[in-house]
Order: sequence, then C-alpha cells, then structure tokens
Amino acid sequence: MSSILSHHHQSLLLHHHHPSLYTPTRFYCSTAAAPHKPPRNPNPTILKVVPLHVSAPLNQNRPTLTDPSLQSTWSHRAWLASGCTSLLFSLVKCLGHAAQSHSFPEPILAAVLGYVLADLGSGIYHWGIDNYGDSTTPLFGSQIEAFQGHHRWPWTITRRQFANNLHALARIIAFTVTPVSLACDDPTVLGFVFMFSGCIMFSQQFHAWAHMTKSRLPSLVLWLQDAGILVSRGEHSDHHRQPYNNNYCIVSGAWNGVLDKNKVFEAMEMVLYFKLGVRPRSWTEPNSDWTEETGISTVLD
Repeated sequence: MSSILSHHHQSLLLHHHHPSLYTPTRFYCSTAAAPHKPPRNPNPTILKVVPLHVSAPLNQNRPTLTDPSLQSTWSHRAWLASGCTSLLFSLVKCLGHAAQSHSFPEPILAAVLGYVLADLGSGIYHWGIDNYGDSTTPLFGSQIEAFQGHHRWPWTITRRQFANNLHALARIIAFTVTPVSLACDDPTVLGFVFMFSGCIMFSQQFHAWAHMTKSRLPSLVLWLQDAGILVSRGEHSDHHRQPYNNNYCIVSGAWNGVLDKNKVFEAMEMVLYFKLGVRPRSWTEPNSDWTEETGISTVLD
C-alpha cells in the first residue's frame, strides 16, 4: 500500500515540475475514401424530368379588343329583350294592382327588400361559380368558364357589348319571372319579383361598371357608386387580389363586409368539404388561371 502511495506522490511531483510530460496527446486517423459515382444510366434517352404541374402559357387563348366572343349576336339581343319584357310586365302589373288597391307602401318596401336580397344572391351565385364546377358542369358550365376567364383578363367585361354581357341572366329571368307574373296578382309579391330579378339580371352590368375607369362612366353611374347604391370600383377591386375569396357581391356590395367579417363563405366551404368531400378553388394556390394578366391594361385606360 505504501509503495502505491509513493508512486502516486512521485507522479504528482513530476507533473508539478514537468507538466509537459503529461500533456495529453490526440491521435487522428483518417482514410481516403473513393468518391461515390452514380451508376451509369444504360439508356439516358428515356430519363426525363416531369413537373408535377404544367401551367398553360399566359398568352394561350388571349382575347383581343375585337374578339368576336365579346360582340353581341341577334340571339343575345333576343334573350335580352325577352328578359326586359318579363321585367316590364311584372312592373306594369304591380303598379296596376297597387293603384286598384291603393296600397303602394307594401310594394315599395318589397322592392327595397328585393334590392337588398339581390346583392346577397349575387354574392352566393358568384361564390359558387368561382369555386366549384368547370366548363362541363350542366347548366352553369358556360358561366363558370366565363368567370374563370374573367379572373385572368378582367378587362374583357368592360369590352363586352351590352347584350353579350347580359343575355345569359336575361334568359333565366325570362323563364322564371314570366310564369310568376302571369300567375300572381299580389302587388307586393310582384314588386319584390321585379326588383330582385331586375338587379340580378343587370348585376353583370353593375359588375362591368366596377371595372371601368371614371372617365368611361356616365355621371349618374359614378354618383350611384359613390352613394353605395351600386358596387364601387375600389371595393370590387379587392376581389381580384389574393386570396381571391372575398367581396363576391356585385349589386351594391353592401353584404360583402358582413359575409367576409363573419367568414360565412368559409363556413359553407367547410360544410361542403366535410359532407361531399369537394374542395373549393379558393383553397388552392393561385395559378395563371387566377392571376390577372395586365399586359393590355395600357390600351384600355
């Protein structure tokens, strides 16, 4: 035991007087590995990189200022005339029965209600065709395709001729309002039908005005927009900015704040997703179909 202690004491003395003798030394061992070479492709001509998504070129099917699809045809004018006739018939019948019964306040209040609900209806319809279906969807396919093109080239709606812009909705109005007007004699109901249907049919024109510059708009339209009676240019412009999921209403736009603040459309999208498993387009990352192409804006201003 004493020999062990003596040896330890000597070790401590040596370390005290000659610390370099006990400095630890590290040894490194390395090996040079041959670089890894990928196996040679026996047939390199068939190896291709396939992207997950290929966007269509931005100039594919680009409309022009003289595009025939923006012009009115006689068929468009006929449907517009039919829609206007059905609206005029309901108005005349409403005024006639109101005069006979001396009850004008009720039809007026019904017309105001029709105007308010038309804005809401335009938003729900706009939301639906913006987010669901495609060009092959029955009944609504052409409208869906047109609205998708509108997101890419918003200026086209300002160059559509009047009947071209309204004929699709005018056709629906002609088939729905005429039977109601023929069957109903209640001025209150007729007042509501006239105003609601009229605002829906002309909503596309209100929409077009919301895309035009002030210099191209009549003074009356500018006043109606500034007064909030028609959807304004500034408010609707937010609909064409990311994330493209708000400001759908295009009559007066009065419902936009309520619907967007309370996330009504987002809730409806969740219900449809969990019930039917259908995802709206607004959930996907915007691509060229959603992005506005502005190369022609200088020509239109």
